[in-house]
Parts: sequence; structure tokens; C-alpha cells
Amino acid sequence: MTRSLSIAVAQPRCVAHDVAANAVAHAEAVRAAGARVVVFPEMSLTGYELDATPVAPDDERLAPIVAACAESRTLALVGAAVAGPRIGILAVDGDDAHVVYGKVCLHSSEAIRFVPGEPTVLEVDGWRLGLAVCRDTGIPEQAARTAALGMDGYVAGVVHADHEAEVHGERARRVAADHGVWVATAAFAGPTGGGFDRTSGRSGIWSAEGESIAGTGTAPDEIARAVLVT
Repeated sequence: MTRSLSIAVAQPRCVAHDVAANAVAHAEAVRAAGARVVVFPEMSLTGYELDATPVAPDDERLAPIVAACAESRTLALVGAAVAGPRIGILAVDGDDAHVVYGKVCLHSSEAIRFVPGEPTVLEVDGWRLGLAVCRDTGIPEQAARTAALGMDGYVAGVVHADHEAEVHGERARRVAADHGVWVATAAFAGPTGGGFDRTSGRSGIWSAEGESIAGTGTAPDEIARAVLVT
């Protein structure tokens, strides 16, 4: 029996530390994407600001995203610092938000402030989506441990410099080849913290065969969408 899942990767504009403004941009992306799942970059709600205040799932500033998800029956996977503290993913739907993942493979600069999470799979409409944040995608062990939980797809939010535009494609193709799963990567576009004055954009979606199915350019607010089939 054929199964399908519509998924989008979004790279919204971002104002450093301004969760309220960034939540509005996320809501606009959710409405524009028209997908069941929308994946956002690492720390997309605050920018890649390692001193960002953790965002609680019940933060009222998330209300625009919740409303947009309710309208379109979307699950948004949003990047933020969360309690722990961890570099996390918040799953936002039409009812509320909850933390579903903490980045496992921290950089040394991140490990000063954050603690690692554990490999996680999130089920959406019968699809098991392995979760990852940035450096996780470059550590084969993280994908392998996630795949051991059973996954149909692997979704990640990342921040890469402009000269690293090919990195997440290379990593996506490796994960697809190693584990036979679809891969969706949302990459930051526009300037952000951590020395990332210029970021790569070029979010993308790859088939289980490693073929590029959809992708964005380098500008903020671009979205790419595809339908995963198995």
C-alpha cells in the first residue's frame, strides 16, 4: 500500500532574539507551504544566538504559529533553545507546542551552555521521522542510532555558512544511501549569530535514492515542498 506525506523546508527571515517577530515569520511560512509537515532551521525562533533564553512550549509568543498550523493542519518543527538547556526542536500543531528533540552532537562552543539530547523519532500520520539538528547530520552514528529506532525519513534544521552550501546536500545523500530514507533539511538564510554573517540557504528535500527532489535558493523566506512516497 502506497503512503504519502507532504513536507516542506522553510528558511524564514530572522531577527536576533525576537521570538515574537520570528513566530510571525514562521506562521507566514506555514501558510505558504501548504504541507503536512514544515521543517525550520536550527534555532530558527531566535537566530543562532547561543545566549538565547530558552523558549517554553507554552510561550504566548508561539500563538501565531499555533493558529497557522490549525488553519492548515500542519505540524511545524521549529528550532529554539529549550529547557535543559538544549538546542531543541519544538513540534507545534493546531493545539499547542511541545519539545520533541534536543541536539545530540554539540559543538564545543555549544557544550559550554547546553546539554545533549537523545536520538528521537517522531510519528506523523504513520510516518516515522528521525530528528536531527545541524552537526548531528555530520555524525553517522547519530543517524544510525536514530535509524535503529525505525524511521522512514530524516529531518533536520541546520545553520551553515555561505561557503558550506553543499554540505547539507552531501550529508543528506549519505543518510539516504546508508539508511534508505527520505531526507529534508531546512537551512538558515540571512545573517545570524555565532559568526554566521552570511549563511547558505539552499534548504532541500532528497529521495530515499539520494535524488534532489526540491530545493530553495539562498534568500530568506524561500520554501521548498515535496510529497514523500513509500
